[in-house]
Amino acid sequence: MSATTNFLRQFGDLAVSFDGNAFLSGGMLQRLTLAVEGNLSLVWAPFEHICESARVVIVGICPGRTQAENGLHAFRAAIREGMPIEVALRRAKLTASFSGAMRTNFIDMLDHIGLNQALQLESCGQLFNAESEYAHFTSALRYPVFISGENYAGNPDMLQTPLLRQLIDTALVEEARVLRRAAWISMGPKPAGALNYLAAKGILRQDQILTGVPHPSGANAERIAYFLGRKERKNLSRKTNPVAIDKAREALKLTVAGFAERGI
Repeated sequence: MSATTNFLRQFGDLAVSFDGNAFLSGGMLQRLTLAVEGNLSLVWAPFEHICESARVVIVGICPGRTQAENGLHAFRAAIREGMPIEVALRRAKLTASFSGAMRTNFIDMLDHIGLNQALQLESCGQLFNAESEYAHFTSALRYPVFISGENYAGNPDMLQTPLLRQLIDTALVEEARVLRRAAWISMGPKPAGALNYLAAKGILRQDQILTGVPHPSGANAERIAYFLGRKERKNLSRKTNPVAIDKAREALKLTVAGFAERGI
């Protein structure tokens, strides 16, 4: 039995029995805390579900407080409705995953680099159909991490911090072993570092990791527009580096072009 399965056994019933509205505050936050290292705290949330049929794995840094709260509420509701544990975990993961404009931007960028063609799909939007089970959402750090009570955003370096590296070596490695043939897409440089770390250990192949896709949030609108060819270089603000985006886009297209040959 894996350590993460033990976490589910330890904290699942606690979450289901809780009648409050805010899981991650007060005494319940303390009861859901897995470990503390300095000003870092690692907290349990029901994100153990692994979509074993996934062809694409989308990797963020770690769940934030809002994602964790939403996942915990969805998990509790599903169990109280009599759903099996795996269904409850899947519902928690899907409820916490990004949607709306972020998803649209992300799909547009994946189609732009040809991932839909490599996967023989009309559009990567098909990956995100609720029943498709083609996409797996995860994080370099499976569980929420708080630094002095605030969402962890990548500092200190997760690979140089024993508590966080241990989570990569257990939870993320578990997912990588299950999804060895999928395409792994990093949502930014921090999770890219974790994926490259797994590649260096021989758990993933470097040629199945996609890095350099701009984060699909609205705050990144100009970079996304340039990446997609919707905004000309001459019209970019100083905050956007077109050379870096051009280089990343071409590298992504080359990697994706090889996916069909490698059976991803």
